[in-house]
Amino acid sequence: MSKLFDPVHVGRCALSNRLVMAPMTRSRAQFDGTPGELAATYYAQRASIGLIVTEGAQPSDDGQGYLSTPGIYTDAHVAGWKKVTDAVHAGGGHIFIQLMHAGRMSHPDNTPHHRQGVAPSAIAPGAGIFTAKGMQDIPLPRALTAEEVRHTVASFAFAARRAIEAGADGVEIHGANAYLIQQFFAPSANARTDEYGGSIENRARFAIETAKAIAGEIGADRTAIRLSPGTTMWGIDEGDEGPDLYRHLVAELGKLDPAYLHIMHQGNEPLLADIRKRWKGALILNRPGRPRERIGDDVASGLADLEAYGAMVLANPDFVERLKINAPMNEARHEGFFGGTEKFYTDYPALRETQGA
Repeated sequence: MSKLFDPVHVGRCALSNRLVMAPMTRSRAQFDGTPGELAATYYAQRASIGLIVTEGAQPSDDGQGYLSTPGIYTDAHVAGWKKVTDAVHAGGGHIFIQLMHAGRMSHPDNTPHHRQGVAPSAIAPGAGIFTAKGMQDIPLPRALTAEEVRHTVASFAFAARRAIEAGADGVEIHGANAYLIQQFFAPSANARTDEYGGSIENRARFAIETAKAIAGEIGADRTAIRLSPGTTMWGIDEGDEGPDLYRHLVAELGKLDPAYLHIMHQGNEPLLADIRKRWKGALILNRPGRPRERIGDDVASGLADLEAYGAMVLANPDFVERLKINAPMNEARHEGFFGGTEKFYTDYPALRETQGA
């Protein structure tokens, strides 16, 4: 585990350790998408971790999927995120804002313009979503035209520029978890017959164009991407060609020399090994449900350069310190994951508080 506490360079950032706060939706933004009043406190409490990746921030009105998620495309959004980044930097931390377009994982009741969700094709995910009226079925999305796909690429680049204006050290493109970019990968969500559908190369095109546009806008060393090869949630099925799509995608993305590649691992170990061989830059690995006794294994073996953790960091603002001294961890409380006040958000105690220091 000791290698976890070694410094490492990621893009332009000299990180103090190899631990990463994984992006986690908290649904506490203001109605207009500005980060909530407690967001700066929440992230600053965790500034001792090597790198913070924020909750997903939509790059446009069309990109919003859930209630009370933040955006990063208006002046108000920038001002709100500036409070967050300033607080994290004051604590000695580094922070990338994740850019998340939900695509078909949306509902008109949840978006500012109350319009039908957009997707590669007009195929519903067959899932429900929480709205102000309670759980509702996700309606059929509208298929993006090729021109609209290109406009969506531009919206990602614009949001990336706004993130840098807000003081972020970089942005992470959310290409995982069944949202818009991964929807383009999966034949179950993408039945297009134009340049964005059909072949592996075509289905990977939107992700590659988005990464290139962002790198051109803010620099490749401030651009990163998160992928989750093999995800089957919410109607996503990448088919038998899925692993080959990721091999192609990783090779193409690597030509840009981005800050890092963030993999949410779904269990395909041969594919993960192939990705590691193909990727010459920094690789962050997130294994959901990893037991505490296995923390540090992937960095120690060289499979990853950094390891990302979610719920344990959510519940332990001093996660790094607790690991170093093998101290007990607070338990994450699911009832506080989404929405609410400071309870189970900014009130998880640090170790020194529980010890009366």
